[in-house]
Amino acid sequence: MAFTHIKKRNGQTAEFDRARIEIAIGKANDSVEGEIAKGAITPLVDGIVARLDQEFDDVLPDVESIQDLVEQALMQAGYYRTVRSYILYRERHSQERVEAQEEIIHKLEQKQLTVVQHDGKKEKFSEEKIAQTIQAYTKDLKHVDVPMLVGAVKINLYDGIVADELYDAIIVAVRSFIERDYEYSLLAARLLLNKLYYDIIGPTTLTRFGSTYKDGFANYIQEGVKNKLLLVEMLNFDLEELAGYLKPERDEIYSFMALQSMYGNYFLRPERESKTVLETPQFFWMRVSMGMALNEPVENRTELVKKFYDMVSTKRYTPSSPTLYNSGTSFPQMSSCFLNTVDDDLDHIFKVFRDNAMMSKFSGGIATDWTNIRGTGSLIKTINIPSQGVIPFLKIANDVTIAIARSGRRIGATCVYLENWHYDFEDFLELRKNTGDERRRTHDMNTASWVSDLFMKRVAQDGQWTMFSPSEVPELHDLYGKEFEEKYVEYEKMADNGDIKMFRRTSATQLWRKMLTMLFETGHPWLTFKDVCNLRSPQDHAGVVHNSNLCTEITLNNSADETAVCNLGSVNLATHVKAGKLDTKMLSETVAWAMRMLDNVVDITFYPTEETKTSNMRHRPVGLGIMGFQDALYKLDIPFESEAAIKFADESMELISYHAIMGSANLAREKGAYSSFKGSKWDRGIFPIDTIELVEKERGQKIDVSRTGKLNWKPVREAVKKYGLRNSNTMAIAPTASIANINDCYPCIEPIYKNLYVKSNMNGEFTVINPFLVEDLKKAKLWNDDMIEKLKFHDGSIQKITEIPQKLRDKYKEVFETDSKWLVRVAAYRGKWIDQSQSFNVFVRGVSGKALSEIYTYAWKMGLKTTYYLRSLAASQVEKSTVDTGKFGSTHKRDFSAIAVETVETAPVPAPIAENAPVPKQQSSKSKK
Repeated sequence: MAFTHIKKRNGQTAEFDRARIEIAIGKANDSVEGEIAKGAITPLVDGIVARLDQEFDDVLPDVESIQDLVEQALMQAGYYRTVRSYILYRERHSQERVEAQEEIIHKLEQKQLTVVQHDGKKEKFSEEKIAQTIQAYTKDLKHVDVPMLVGAVKINLYDGIVADELYDAIIVAVRSFIERDYEYSLLAARLLLNKLYYDIIGPTTLTRFGSTYKDGFANYIQEGVKNKLLLVEMLNFDLEELAGYLKPERDEIYSFMALQSMYGNYFLRPERESKTVLETPQFFWMRVSMGMALNEPVENRTELVKKFYDMVSTKRYTPSSPTLYNSGTSFPQMSSCFLNTVDDDLDHIFKVFRDNAMMSKFSGGIATDWTNIRGTGSLIKTINIPSQGVIPFLKIANDVTIAIARSGRRIGATCVYLENWHYDFEDFLELRKNTGDERRRTHDMNTASWVSDLFMKRVAQDGQWTMFSPSEVPELHDLYGKEFEEKYVEYEKMADNGDIKMFRRTSATQLWRKMLTMLFETGHPWLTFKDVCNLRSPQDHAGVVHNSNLCTEITLNNSADETAVCNLGSVNLATHVKAGKLDTKMLSETVAWAMRMLDNVVDITFYPTEETKTSNMRHRPVGLGIMGFQDALYKLDIPFESEAAIKFADESMELISYHAIMGSANLAREKGAYSSFKGSKWDRGIFPIDTIELVEKERGQKIDVSRTGKLNWKPVREAVKKYGLRNSNTMAIAPTASIANINDCYPCIEPIYKNLYVKSNMNGEFTVINPFLVEDLKKAKLWNDDMIEKLKFHDGSIQKITEIPQKLRDKYKEVFETDSKWLVRVAAYRGKWIDQSQSFNVFVRGVSGKALSEIYTYAWKMGLKTTYYLRSLAASQVEKSTVDTGKFGSTHKRDFSAIAVETVETAPVPAPIAENAPVPKQQSSKSKK
């Protein structure tokens, strides 16, 4: 089920309980003497839940929406007497709520409403105390309307409300106004921090806050080790010195939603389902930094932890989610991605199922190449019967995916790859369809096509395409470029001559159309390009790249003996834009330290299988990426759809590439080169920028990307020649959807999806407006309530708001208003510096198959290695119940199933705990103190 919680009428959330729907229908049915047969209510509710699951994929359903669907289901089933009773039931309860609200208002006016304190005593509700609590955190906020907030709090009160719920009601009230002004996000974050501090470090005041905060850190580490949550090696650090180095004021750089994301997803808990967390933001960052330094020499370990901490706690660099989850913990599986391949052998097939289960158990995202498996109908000689092909095994892989939760936090995540010359490829295309034989469908697993240059040429020529069983063409799996093309053509001739029995022919253009049709209809399989991944791979001497990873940014060799592993982390480009320009010195320092942290993960991480350990220790690949690219463009006043954006992508990635490779060479000088360095492209003096020419020669087609750079690469080339590299691969740009949340930036290399969107999570829904746009509108004196209404009416787009200057409309184009070819060009110019790939989403508006074909063909021609999700534009709208739509034109109908949901936040400056401010008491264990 897509959702587990619902939004209550007061804006707070509660766990979804389907039994309440059954009870309500049952009561309505009983009141009309059992119109519905007893056994029919449960399947009726099943249908309602299924509809909810479909319509509320990313948005929390609210109580009224659920009740509306109940009414619709009863009407559609023909239970007219029951639905009439249910409607009357709703109306009666609605009237009761109105009467209860009137009673609350009366008690408020008479000052008779009571609040239950933590000790059980009751006292009169005081508007003045609510105002004081809010005011305590607004000392530097100029646009917060305290009386308005007090009024909003009063809406959600009831007689006898407990103090904790009252404090939560204050936070709910504040966050509901975030769309009005960003200062409300700052205020909500401060209130949430205050609540968190009380739970972690106990009551304190401003004068004692710093020392109390730091004193609690050593206690937290010791208790964590004692309770077997943290590694015992964590006690080997100088805890007193590290506690003294904590910077509590850095808690102030997170927005409300960033803090909520850290609290809900990353902070360590005594038990997975516990509501109690053990970490403040700075405890968290220090724990992560310590965990990444466990292998450093004792004599300088403390100083290195401090440097790591300074990088991660200031939004300069953030490790991937598995590293954040598990660094320093009792099971430190900190790697992000695992790539394996399956041999055409029953023992190995089921070994891979087990391996994938183990990797999923410890947080890994898994991608498996299944191309070796023989096609349907191919003879199994040992038992002399025909094979059922690859599809039934993929169904098992799908079930393994949903059976094993990643570290107990998220459902398993798997992607399966198949080369598009495989005999079963057309069946593979249909794995994600919602119709057909369910035994041949994999609804919970991603799929990706591994596509050769030869196929793309055949499509351009409107030629034929032949699909074979791997059992008859075993060499194709390990060949690429011209060698693949020559062997493939040879096999086609053998098929024509009758020397190969298992093959099928089709039009390459027709197959391409089917690939794109399935991609548009189901979102799968993604398109990834085999030849460019291999031709540009630094490790061409040590094996073959058979597939990319779950998110299509990793391009590493794998085999039956080696499961490729990649450790990821991302630089926040936005943090490195200072005073209108990129701070190159700061960025070079960040990259160097990031490379050290990533390399350390190779030695420290827990390996779920022997094949993962063998591969990672031999090649030591890492993937340094970026996020906040769109934020950086905003800060630099550059539209995404511009030559200036291409130039920035090119130059910023060159700088990162330069220092990532130099950083790895410096690590090789200190610790030694990776063991398979000899014979690699690095060893042969071939860098990523040099490999574009290799692709051109193999394809026989020009790639329209310049090969020039701004930096002097001679020192880097000399360092690599002299010392080698510590890491076989150094760069990969991951999606960063989760870690971008806690960095208050746009994910990965993504352009903005919406200037106005609804953020949905277990803590509720938030309407959020692009803060950069708001700031520019304020400067232009255009920010007011009327503009907020117009933005809501246009669902965040400003292209039709003519009073906004054209320059701003160009700067704040949403991604579906941007020509996709600009996105491809930006990625291509960035990609020339990268030794792995980029998680690159394709965005299309409309349903033109020709346009879709042109985008993907252009991506291939520009030398992109991989593509990720295809994002198509739905009828996304923001709730307009507070908008006078008649003022702007036609009325929009709300589509609950298509509300735009994004994971983008913005950067606040919350205050430290206020002197003598009211502090909520948390009903949780204090054993950690």
